[in-house]
Amino acid sequence: MCYNAIIMKTLFVSDLDGTLLTKEGRVSDYSCERLNRMLDAGMTFTYATARSAVSARRATQGLNITAPAVYYNGGLIYNFHTGEVLRAVLFQEDVAGYILSVLRNYGVMPFAYSAVEKQERVSWLVGKESEGMKRYLSYRKDDKRLAPVYEEGGLLTGRVFYFKCIGPFEQLAEVWNILKYDTRIICIFHQETYHQDFWMEISPREATKANAVTFLKQQLGCDRIVCFGDSSNDSDMFDVCEEKHAVQNADDWLKAKATSVVGYCEEDGVAKWLESYSGF
Repeated sequence: MCYNAIIMKTLFVSDLDGTLLTKEGRVSDYSCERLNRMLDAGMTFTYATARSAVSARRATQGLNITAPAVYYNGGLIYNFHTGEVLRAVLFQEDVAGYILSVLRNYGVMPFAYSAVEKQERVSWLVGKESEGMKRYLSYRKDDKRLAPVYEEGGLLTGRVFYFKCIGPFEQLAEVWNILKYDTRIICIFHQETYHQDFWMEISPREATKANAVTFLKQQLGCDRIVCFGDSSNDSDMFDVCEEKHAVQNADDWLKAKATSVVGYCEEDGVAKWLESYSGF
């Protein structure tokens, strides 16, 4: 079967951090050049990430992706090429309030992501930042979304769609062992890719990479999905894809779910697999 006959029916989706990106949090020159060549030839390729649209756009600078991409682990599907929001999943107000109360009881204050008058806002309670949160903020001093608040209620301004908690394992694990059983939410707990911090990411139940890539498959008229990942927030995506490939540096249990294991993220594993698959 010729290259285009296969490629036009397949949606290729990659996670970013630890999968497509290097340890410096960017797409290597090699991967960028090879992927752009395949995109120009008609490959339908995008990414599904926990990052925001702004952060992901910066990390993938140079990639000529025109398809919509998945952000916040499935909470948002947005097309930078057209400026169109295809899908957004928001918390019910009472659920967001409950989550914040549980976090408070364990001394955890999150970053709260919300939509306020069609603008994205990232809020945190000043004076309650963990060391990991301070580091996170130090990398984003020019981020126009940042909105510090001085009382807890300010974290729930607008329509909240995502909470991010950064801190030590022991503290976040206690909260995770409560929230992970709540059927209204998705609570993902994992070590941060580039540092020793642990992250807990909390989203509405419907905001999953699995739901998002299934939606994109239908929207783009594709017959199948081939995905790439490395960690816990890729697990549900693996469950709905016809082929799923873990990078060599992925968690062992994710490798066990994978169709195959490709090269390390530092060695352009995703791009090289795609290059081999497509015949380039």
